Amino acid sequence: MTTSPYTFCSADHPDSPGVYLMKDQAGKILYVGKAVSLRKRLASYFRDEARLTPKTRALVRRVHRVDTLLAGTEKQALLLEASLIKKHRPRYNIVLRDDKQYVLFRLEKRSEFPRLLITRKAVRDGSVYFGPFTSAHAARQTWKLLGKAFPLRKCSDNVFRNRVRPCLYYDIEQCWAPCVKDVDKHAYMDVVRRVELFLRGRTRELLSVLEREMQQCAEDLRFEKAAELRDRIRAVQQTVERQTVVLPREADMDVLALAETPTGLGLGQVFVRQGRLLDEKRFFWPGLTLEEGPEALMSFLSQFYELGRFIPPRIVLPYAMDTGPAAELLSERREAAVRIVGAAGPEESGLVELARRVAARDDLKDADSDLAELLRRALRLSDRAERIEGVDASHLAGEGLRVGQVCFVQGHPAKEEYRTYSFPDLEGAADDYAALAGWMRRRLAAGPPWPDLILLDGGKGQLAAVERVLDEVWDQEESPPPALAAIAKGPSRRAGELEDRIFRPGRKNPMNLRPGSPELLFLQRVRDESHRFVLGRQRSTRKKQILRSHVESLPGVGPKTARQLWDHFGALDAMIQADEQALRAVPGIGAKRARQLHVMFQGMRSK
Repeated sequence: MTTSPYTFCSADHPDSPGVYLMKDQAGKILYVGKAVSLRKRLASYFRDEARLTPKTRALVRRVHRVDTLLAGTEKQALLLEASLIKKHRPRYNIVLRDDKQYVLFRLEKRSEFPRLLITRKAVRDGSVYFGPFTSAHAARQTWKLLGKAFPLRKCSDNVFRNRVRPCLYYDIEQCWAPCVKDVDKHAYMDVVRRVELFLRGRTRELLSVLEREMQQCAEDLRFEKAAELRDRIRAVQQTVERQTVVLPREADMDVLALAETPTGLGLGQVFVRQGRLLDEKRFFWPGLTLEEGPEALMSFLSQFYELGRFIPPRIVLPYAMDTGPAAELLSERREAAVRIVGAAGPEESGLVELARRVAARDDLKDADSDLAELLRRALRLSDRAERIEGVDASHLAGEGLRVGQVCFVQGHPAKEEYRTYSFPDLEGAADDYAALAGWMRRRLAAGPPWPDLILLDGGKGQLAAVERVLDEVWDQEESPPPALAAIAKGPSRRAGELEDRIFRPGRKNPMNLRPGSPELLFLQRVRDESHRFVLGRQRSTRKKQILRSHVESLPGVGPKTARQLWDHFGALDAMIQADEQALRAVPGIGAKRARQLHVMFQGMRSK
């Protein structure tokens, strides 16, 4: 039998679908799982250790308590499991190392003058989506090439409605400026259709049309137009040559496969769009074996294909398994049928083998797979640093004091948990210590999830200010407080130098971290991200305050009118570019006030 401190009793758990939460002695969640039968699934853990995998043996030895949540169906249990894993990030769970939304192309077909833009979220609004791209850089390069080939507008709807003169894209002949020019809508929509041909993979047909038009223009002695078409053809060819045809039919699918390595389990994922191999991605879960592959796949499906992500109609697995609840869940998220099946035919079997090779690549092993352990050892922490919050205070001569908080989970930024804190009572004080102490109080009041490590941008003074508040306020008796550290520039004070120093409470001298080591480079990354984030928020706030002060200084214009302008235009550039007619369209602004605003904005444009 197992040596778990928890005593399992089958009568304590129902024979029905649900989710179970395994907790340690301090009440911290170690593992979240779902089951068709909670009683049978939990019984499988607490049996002869020889029948368990090494990872499972390590888990059950730490379990002191098991809580269960009942669900009506297996699909509901799957959905609840994914939600709890994403919220708590348990140490022993199969948590995605990279669960960000990948980049998509979005062609807005319902607009009068559609545009092609880059997005990370699919919305059911009639737009055409193409992707995903795992590399945002590669997606931007492709978008630039498409911008050269097809002169669609680039600006947002707000800017488009209020622009009074063409932008730079018109000057470099990458936009026809339908915002201010009299553009033939039929000609523009013809360009849109050609972009859609490309996005749907019908590039041969598109290139044939462009080549025929180029030849006709050359025969008609319209050499400038022929040269323009030649450049479009080259841009399309440069984009297409990156993609490989892998299916004889124009099909959209994702293909998954598993491969066991000496240190864990790899999952390879290849994206096929319109029969072309678009991209690939690898995930790595340390400590897992192929025996746990089915559980890994089910957890992956519910976590990766979340609401708002592009979900293909077909997902191919390395082998057939019961995926009914997952298929039902993904079909609801996609708002169309999704089939999750084993490989059918030699083409799909070949793609599964390709995904397996991606999963098995040693050179793609996650560099951060043991990052939490490296940080624990390097900083002498009591536990692994899975969740890290980076903090930085910033002000301009004491004004606009802000504290920015960024969050990294398992080595990756969790941008939905970034926060900015303002301190009106400290305006003009230029007191970073007081701001950080105030941040610590407000962070503790916000509640869990608690970070394993708080990294401050500063030295021993900033560290002491936060430590005092943490010692005074922390009242979670069942668990220890977050660990603290501060990162300061080295003796030369150069940003980004390898000799940055790390300070910990109770130590006079900095920690001995080797320059260029993975743990120090990661801490520098967290510091740089917190610094970038708080500066960006501070500058954005300062711009808004400056504009509001200009607006509110006009006769008869107060905070209410300034707020109406912001609500109507939504962006500083759109407000400045607006003409009198657009300003008169703002609720509550008459002709006289619109004229005053227009004069002021013209003066701002000329500066």
